Formats: sequence, structure tokens, C-alpha cells
Amino acid sequence: MALQSSGVAFRRILSHFPEELSLAFAYGSGVYRQAGPNSNQKNAMLDFVFTVDDPVAWHSKNLKKNWSHYSFLKLLGPKIITSVQNNYGARVYYNPLILCDGRLIKYGVISTRALIEDLLGWNNLYVAGRLQKPVKIVAMNEDVTLRSALDKNLRSAVTTAFLMLPESFSEEELFVEIAGLSYAGDFRMVIGEEKMKVRNIVKPNVAHFRELYGSILQEDPQVVYKSQQGHLEIDKSPEGQFTQLMTLPKTLQQQINRLMDPPGKNRDVEETLLQVAHDPDCGDVVRLGLSAIVRPSSIRQSAKGIVTAGLKRSVIYSSQKLRKMWKGWLTKT
Repeated sequence: MALQSSGVAFRRILSHFPEELSLAFAYGSGVYRQAGPNSNQKNAMLDFVFTVDDPVAWHSKNLKKNWSHYSFLKLLGPKIITSVQNNYGARVYYNPLILCDGRLIKYGVISTRALIEDLLGWNNLYVAGRLQKPVKIVAMNEDVTLRSALDKNLRSAVTTAFLMLPESFSEEELFVEIAGLSYAGDFRMVIGEEKMKVRNIVKPNVAHFRELYGSILQEDPQVVYKSQQGHLEIDKSPEGQFTQLMTLPKTLQQQINRLMDPPGKNRDVEETLLQVAHDPDCGDVVRLGLSAIVRPSSIRQSAKGIVTAGLKRSVIYSSQKLRKMWKGWLTKT
């Protein structure tokens, strides 16, 4: 995989946490420069996700090392923390606004099993969505199943984007579509996040997206990829679209089926996807399917954040997000 390796600064931060990680990565504006009014954030908060095989054991060790990172839930112990992590929101537990090694960080903890399920099935398209954009890999073990799932997530992102694009398009248009998959229907894009966020992510990072997706595009038999010109052409025939629809992650297929299956018909997923493949609005149907995954997931995760972060940190964190949006709005007007 063409994910970015990381530097000493990230590994120094990682040294403050328990070592048992199957994957750790840093992402967001603190790692990759973004365009727009918030582009010059020299000390932007660093966002991390830590993937662990045994969340109870990991939180138990982390409570001993970093007791102050947790909200009141720390008083209930690692089993309750893990229960909140696994059973609510997008199955990730965030501690925001933590001062670590001189930098302000936010870190999320997800079980390896939950991550693999999200990468393959797009149950929540939450952490899987972050891994569809360039990230800095800080630590990674030799888990073949996890590595395979990471690759499948990228391939699914390409296929989904193809279904929402015309027959001919630029590299940048493809990457904007991919970067926007996990924001489809996300309420934070209206409340708290800049509406131009997706383009701001892609524009300064086209080379990083190319590194992430270049080999997948070269290998894909359904695309003509002219990498020198940064241009692509795809098969938009019903047959081509049906092939793509049949390879989509399971949850997205189910949401499309739910949207398109008339009451009382109870058609199977394949029959519905065949109908969608012949529909001129195929791309819009796929987009609605994505929204049906992302919207409830983002709302539940944000609500869960009030509990896991604690009220004070939640208010500070939310106000920072709103300030970024307000700054973006003032720049445009």
C-alpha cells in the first residue's frame, strides 16, 4: 500500500501510550496541509487513531499511564470504557484536546475487529473513510487480514467514486469524489465543518492521493488511466455499472436496496442493483446510499463524544470547529 510512513515526532507521541497496537495512524490538517482559510495552522491539533486487538487490556494500561486523558468514565473502569467504545457511535473512542509531547492531540481507539469490519463492509464509513485519504502510518503489525482490508477499502472507494462520475474526468475530480465519500450526509458539513472542506483536502495533496491510488487505477480493467495527463475514462455502460455495483461494500449495497425496493416487493439485492445499473440517476442513488450510512453514524459518534470527552472538553472542541467554519464563511463574504 502507498500509505505514507511517518517521522520521529509522531513516534515520540506514540511512546506515551501502551505499545500493543495493530495499527496507528495520524491524519487531518495537522498532518497534511489543507487549502482554504484555515491552511496556515502551524500548531493545528494532531489527530490519531490507535487500533488495538484487546481494547479492555489496552484501556487498562492507558488508564494507568494517562488517567487524565479520560472523562468521568475512567471511574467506571476499562470494561465500561470498552463497552461504550464498541457498542455506541462508530465503534471508536476519542480523547480530544490532550497535551502530549508539546503538541495538542486527539486520539481515537478502535478494536482491530471493528476496523476490519468497517473497512470491508462500510458499516459506519467512519475510520474507513479517514483511511480513504492520505494518512501517516506511525505503527503497523504484520496482520495479513488487516492489510488486505485496508487495500479493499481503497478499491471500494475507487469503484464507488466511478459510479458517481461521468465517462471522462480528471484525476483531481476523482480524488475529490473519493475524499467526499465519508462526508456524504455528514451533519458536521453543515454545522461545524467548512463546506469547501473536501476540495481543500485534495487540492494541495493530489500527489499524495496519486501515491495512494495510482497502482489501483493502473490495474483496474474498467478504466483508461492516462497518468501523464492526469485524465481518466471509464465504462459507463449498464453492464459496466452492474459489475461495479456488485463489488460495492455490503452495507452500501443494502442501503441502495432499501432505497430502491418498493414496499412489499422484497427483491433481492442483485435484482435491485441490476435495475440501478440501467438507471440514468445511478450515481445519485449511490450517493443517497452513502448518506444513509454516514448521517446516522456521524450523529451517533458526535453524541457519544460528549460522554467520552466530558462536557468541558466537548464544548471547547466544538467551539474550535465552529470558529473554523466561521473563519471560512468570513473569508468568502
